[in-house]
Amino acid sequence: LNAVCLYPTDSIDAEERAFRSGQLHITYALPLSKVKPAQQDHNPALRIDRQMETYFFRLNVRKAPLQDARVRRALALAVDRATIADKILPGGRTPASSFVPPLLQGYTPPPGQIHDLAAARQLLAEAGHPGGAGLPPIEILYNNSEILRLVAEAIQQMWHRDLGIDVRLVNQEYKSVFASRRAGDYQVLLGSWTADYLDATTFLDLWRSDSGNNHTGWSDPTYDALSNRANTLADPAARAAVLAQAEALVLESAPIIPIYFNTHVYFLHPAVKGWEPTPTDHSDFRYVWLEAGK
Repeated sequence: LNAVCLYPTDSIDAEERAFRSGQLHITYALPLSKVKPAQQDHNPALRIDRQMETYFFRLNVRKAPLQDARVRRALALAVDRATIADKILPGGRTPASSFVPPLLQGYTPPPGQIHDLAAARQLLAEAGHPGGAGLPPIEILYNNSEILRLVAEAIQQMWHRDLGIDVRLVNQEYKSVFASRRAGDYQVLLGSWTADYLDATTFLDLWRSDSGNNHTGWSDPTYDALSNRANTLADPAARAAVLAQAEALVLESAPIIPIYFNTHVYFLHPAVKGWEPTPTDHSDFRYVWLEAGK
């Protein structure tokens, strides 16, 4: 067990040398530049595990022009999630039209948000901003991360090209982003949420009016009522159906914009045996061992 760990190294190259020599048995992650070469080389150490983690935007409905649900929905409909997941981010990530990842047994997310530029442009026109006319600049806030930077830049281009919106990017350290989120000092915030347990409520409880993690300014008594009702239902299928109604409501109102479902991309040395990933990315090290001679 002590041998299966991540040694601190001062560079990616040093980390790779340690891995090849057998000194390092697991890397926490891989930089994007290393993923495609490992896939092309069919590297046996490459692992891509599906996770219960969603990358998404929070939209601050207290900030102009995001008080208008038509503007929020237009932004959601103008996100080309397939391009982001398939072409910009290697490593098995998948487009997210819903907020709850489709990995839970017994829960089917609603169809959610799709890519529909015609509908997005129509909504902007109905909101009084045809072709983006009259809209103030929209600012995307994100913390220091190669992946978040690439996603923010891609969506900046999409919203400008397809909706005529002036989009500005702001990058801060994680602590500053967290403080800005709690204070409501942002317009659009890029981040993620990972399941704490295997139930849809680990995602959907975020958007209750009494949630300490909401931070969007959005609340809806109908959403709260659906959430409360689900908590009273003993029948799993009936409970899941009510939760799906709640998720459909928040996706339609669009205080959040799901972008992609994440994966854990890393190297695992062939000498490591008994390694079983979980959707919450918590492996049970009691059953992990090193095979001698490797």
